[in-house]
Amino acid sequence: MRPSSSPSDAAGLFDGVLAAGDVRAAVADAAWVRAMLDAEAALARAAARCGIATAEDAAAVTAACASLEVDPGELGAEATGTGNPVVPLIKRLRAAVPEHVAPLVHRGATSQDIVDTAAMLVAQRALGPLLADLAAVTELTAALADRHRGTVMAGRTLLQQALPTTFGLVAAGWLTGLDSARRRLVEVREHRLAAQLGGAAGTLAAFQPSDPPAGRTGEAAHRGGGGQSAGAADIGDVGVCMLGAFSAEVGLPEPDLPWHTERTRIADLAGALGAAAGAIAKVARDLVLLAQTEVNEVAEGGDGGGSSTLPHKHNPIAAISAAAAAAQAPGLVATLLAAMAHEHQRAAGDWHAEWQPLRALLTSTGSAAHQLRRALTDLRVDAARMRANLDLTHGALLAERVAGALRPNLGTEAHAVVRAAVARGDLSTDPAITAHLDPAHLADLLAPETYLGSSDVLIDRALKAARR
Repeated sequence: MRPSSSPSDAAGLFDGVLAAGDVRAAVADAAWVRAMLDAEAALARAAARCGIATAEDAAAVTAACASLEVDPGELGAEATGTGNPVVPLIKRLRAAVPEHVAPLVHRGATSQDIVDTAAMLVAQRALGPLLADLAAVTELTAALADRHRGTVMAGRTLLQQALPTTFGLVAAGWLTGLDSARRRLVEVREHRLAAQLGGAAGTLAAFQPSDPPAGRTGEAAHRGGGGQSAGAADIGDVGVCMLGAFSAEVGLPEPDLPWHTERTRIADLAGALGAAAGAIAKVARDLVLLAQTEVNEVAEGGDGGGSSTLPHKHNPIAAISAAAAAAQAPGLVATLLAAMAHEHQRAAGDWHAEWQPLRALLTSTGSAAHQLRRALTDLRVDAARMRANLDLTHGALLAERVAGALRPNLGTEAHAVVRAAVARGDLSTDPAITAHLDPAHLADLLAPETYLGSSDVLIDRALKAARR
């Protein structure tokens, strides 16, 4: 297929920020038309495998699908009269094959079979670059976790310093979220993106041959159907043969039965994409906060991030772009979930409502992953600034530890005594503290490097889990 350019395939004003990376092209109009034609070609080949068409006719349809020139914009305009772009596509495809082959085009299928299968193919293909970017960011965060396991920094809760942690443990937390999201997307891609074939009402009725070719009845016809048990070539057997053969030809898992109005596959894909966007957004938000001037503990590499008016700015623009793209995902997920209540055997509107948000969700999540990869590549980590920020509170970051050391002498009053000392300004010199703890002991208690708990072991656990 050599599709003409269409408005949705051209680069948009905001695409550099919100539709960056390779996913955008994988879900563009041309990619959808390619997927629909791939589905039609697979349908013809499946018919040949199941004995209700000749191999020569199937080859003619396949060749026409490969060479047909299609303008997606024209299909879209003509779809207004039929409710989907498959009908005008079939018209063009039938005109592109010999007259005697035309009846084989789209035989036994309904428009939703082609669009749903195309959607699964588009998602399968778009998940390729998306998963590549997610794999890259898991590797980058794993490297940060290992490299900075001893880089002490302030752990922050409710945006205030809480206890010492390490940047390695922070990165390990990023890693576990990103890797979990990646694994879920892989699972959905491999097991939930099934082919769709059911005919007009999900019964596969149209595949009953009125005059099956000689020598292709019974067991011989059935052997083409993806391992189904042999039996008489009645309507059910031929239909199931077609379902298995079509799934194999199109390269997608075979469903147990058509899923026209059972939309958990779309929901699973939407949920996995939404979770991935959330995991990406968490990392992006942390990077933006750590790059604030007053914190200044990390910075993106390169010369980007400038301002139109402020010469001194070096904004974490890749992390900001990742967060912006990811922020679109929850609403798109909600739209897809809200559209699950399809009526009876074919939906009146909810099916159509899935198309744009599914494409947008793949695009936004893909862009978020691509932008986060940019942000983490050559990330500058300022370990000295992290250590300096630990001293801003003059020991308050270790107040919990000091209170524990005072408890043998002060009992339950230890917490109040330390809290009052923090309010006065400096735990290391406050008389209420030094009256009970000698300077050397107090200095040890206030050393952040010695109050990191199980950080090192937790980092190892995260790295092991990601490599498993």
